[in-house]
Amino acid sequence: MKRSLGAKTLLFPTPVLLVGTYDRTGKPNLMSAAWGGICCSKPPCVAVSLRKATYTHGCIVERKAFTVGIASESTLVEADYCGIASGRDVDKFAVTGWTAVKSDLVDAPYAAEAPVVLECRLLHTTEIGLHTQFIGEIIDVKGDPAALGEEGQLDIMKIKPLVYDTAHHGYHGVGPRLAQAHSVGKQLIRKQG
Repeated sequence: MKRSLGAKTLLFPTPVLLVGTYDRTGKPNLMSAAWGGICCSKPPCVAVSLRKATYTHGCIVERKAFTVGIASESTLVEADYCGIASGRDVDKFAVTGWTAVKSDLVDAPYAAEAPVVLECRLLHTTEIGLHTQFIGEIIDVKGDPAALGEEGQLDIMKIKPLVYDTAHHGYHGVGPRLAQAHSVGKQLIRKQG
C-alpha cells in the first residue's frame, strides 16, 4: 500500500532551466528555475513558473520575452549560482564568466555556454498562487554543434542535462536510453489481439 506524503511539489525529474531576460536598463540576467517544461506542441510553447518576488519575473513582464537554456553537467556550479543569487544585486554573467548573447529573434539574452537555448515570445501569463506561469511561444531552438547527433538532432547524452530532485534538493544527470518511445509499448497491443 502506498503511503501519503501530502500535497507537495514532488515530480520526477524536473529540468534545470536557465531563464534569460533583460531588465529595464538592458542588463542581461539569468535565473535557474525548475518549475517548467513544454506545455504545447502547436504552437510550440514552454512554460516557466516564477515567484513574483524574483527579479526575472518583473523582467519578463517588462520585456514580453525570455529565453530558456538547458543547464548541463558541465554548467552545474554556474547554474546553481544563478538560482541562489539575485540579478537585483549582482551581474550573474560577470560572476559566472559566461557570455551574454543577444537573441536576434526576441528581446532577451542567453548564455553562450548553455548547449541548448529556446528563444521565446511571451504568449500568456497565468497567476496560479505563489507563482506566475509564463507561457512562451518558442520562436527558435538553438543547439551547439557538439550537442547534435549524427542525424543533426539534439542528442540528450551529448547535452548531459541537469535534472533537479525536488524531494532532496539535489542535482542529477541522465542515463542511457532504455527503449524507443511510442514503440516499446506495442508489445502489449499485440497481446490484446
